[in-house]
Amino acid sequence: MDDVAIKIDKLQKVFRLPHEKRSSVKSLFINFYRDRRSFERQEALKDISLEINKGEFFGIIGRNGSGKSTLLKLLAEIYTPTEGTIEVNGSLTPFIELGVGFNPELTGRENVYLNGALLGFNRKDMRKIYSDIVEFAELEKFMDQKLKNYSSGMQVRLAFSIAIRADSDILLIDEVLAVGDALFQQKCYDYFEQLKKAGKTIVFISHDMGAVESFCDRAALLDQGKLITQGHPQEVIHRYGEMLAKYDEDPNRRQKKDGLKHIGAGGALITKGSIINSKGETTNRISEGEPFAVRIYYEVENKLEDPVIGIGIMGKQDQSIIGPNTKESGYELPILEKRGYVEAHFKSNPLSTGTYRLRASIMNTSVTVPYDFVERLLTFTVIGKKRYGDIYVEPKWSQSTNKGK
Repeated sequence: MDDVAIKIDKLQKVFRLPHEKRSSVKSLFINFYRDRRSFERQEALKDISLEINKGEFFGIIGRNGSGKSTLLKLLAEIYTPTEGTIEVNGSLTPFIELGVGFNPELTGRENVYLNGALLGFNRKDMRKIYSDIVEFAELEKFMDQKLKNYSSGMQVRLAFSIAIRADSDILLIDEVLAVGDALFQQKCYDYFEQLKKAGKTIVFISHDMGAVESFCDRAALLDQGKLITQGHPQEVIHRYGEMLAKYDEDPNRRQKKDGLKHIGAGGALITKGSIINSKGETTNRISEGEPFAVRIYYEVENKLEDPVIGIGIMGKQDQSIIGPNTKESGYELPILEKRGYVEAHFKSNPLSTGTYRLRASIMNTSVTVPYDFVERLLTFTVIGKKRYGDIYVEPKWSQSTNKGK
């Protein structure tokens, strides 16, 4: 156990969900003897066993509702296990519900001291670190305003800046940076690098596969409360991508939930998207530099004249990387009718190793009215060398030397 920071053995968490709301003493009395029938068992976690080593940056990924946050709350002792054991070797700080304890009627300055007290700092300590907290949060001009006037992003920045002052051996981080802007997220990621160098143990939940791949030494994949796999981040992310692809193609899911989430004026429908590799095969995994195509399937009610079809590839931190459309590319679509598909061909894949999301739209000729827009059409993975950034363009290098004077 000397090298292990967290040991989880056969962990199970079950919640009891009431089927009906009981709002009176009478209803409680009437239902007293049929209590079992009025609750449903929900197994949030099922037989989870894993070890996280000291100094390790450990990522946990999975779809919403897979049990990730429940696991972190068990580690933080917010929940208690139904079965199984958790052993924690070292002091622990959870970054789960940032801002808990904030008072919206107090100023930012007053909330800093209040939250510092909750973390165990005395007033003298807080005076020493107050300027660092405010500077990191980039809120110097707002500290004397009431917290209720802060945006959600500003509150997250302030809460995170306070929380990182806790000098703990183990940090639990649950997607706390989702509200922050890109520049603040990058500042936080730089701070994570400092934590890694300091030998801190970090358990990190994120939907940003780029961050998981960049920072984590190992990762685990959860789905429906079960541990699917654990190991090297790239392998776990690839397994996740395969699982998402199968989930998206599941006909039962498509029928049950009406498939994709559509936004638009109607008249046209994006029914499916596919990634086609250099061999002409449908896949969810392509290589760096490989020629590939994006195929968008559609259905239209009546003929659409001069439509525009666009795609977008989203990468790390859900930022847009490329977003071409047929009009910008000079490709005319005179008419769309009935069913068909349109393909965007790429001579060479410029995307770096990682997981990406595809979105698509069908618009009018002036690109002002979307007939249909799908934000999350599919997810795919790019494999290859680990590089900096979301795209890689091979430059041609040259050198010039100043000889003589």
